Amino acid sequence: MALTESNSFKNGTVAPDFSLIDTISGKTMSLQELKGNKGTVVMFICNHCPFVVHVNQELVKLANDYKSKDIGFIAISSNDVKNYPQDRPELMKQVAVNLNYPFPYLYDETQQVAKAYDAACTPDFYVFDGDLKATYHGQLDNSRPGNGLPVNGEDLRQAIEAVLNNNSPIEIQKPSIGCNIKWK
Repeated sequence: MALTESNSFKNGTVAPDFSLIDTISGKTMSLQELKGNKGTVVMFICNHCPFVVHVNQELVKLANDYKSKDIGFIAISSNDVKNYPQDRPELMKQVAVNLNYPFPYLYDETQQVAKAYDAACTPDFYVFDGDLKATYHGQLDNSRPGNGLPVNGEDLRQAIEAVLNNNSPIEIQKPSIGCNIKWK
């Protein structure tokens, strides 16, 4: 596991469009059909990264807390499954079902979506407003495996609340830290 920080992603950037296979339903889904009316959270995650495993329950809680407020949540795995078979689509589905993901878990086989977002690590979080313009790219919160801090989604929640309340993006956007995306 190579500890990696998220890359910068300029606020105001329009979310790159995509259509990917949802490993839960088996259907191809697009950003346009999955986005929320008031905002959208795009998360690059995977099955095996201990940083993702550490926050999985909070991701479920966050999505359940905000989906009724017209915030869409989309999870994407872009890892190379040839060298990291634990991230294969059938195992993605198994993880999503076991954890009751209330959001689609999409597979980016070509890694083109991760490249379009300049995603670097798992987890990597992006918040977009109702017009799909970026307002946040950073960490979920200050908790990391083994540091003893509670997983509460504080930073991501503040970013979502700013979108919901039509406030300016939060000023301090600490990069996410996790495993590097496993490139082909």
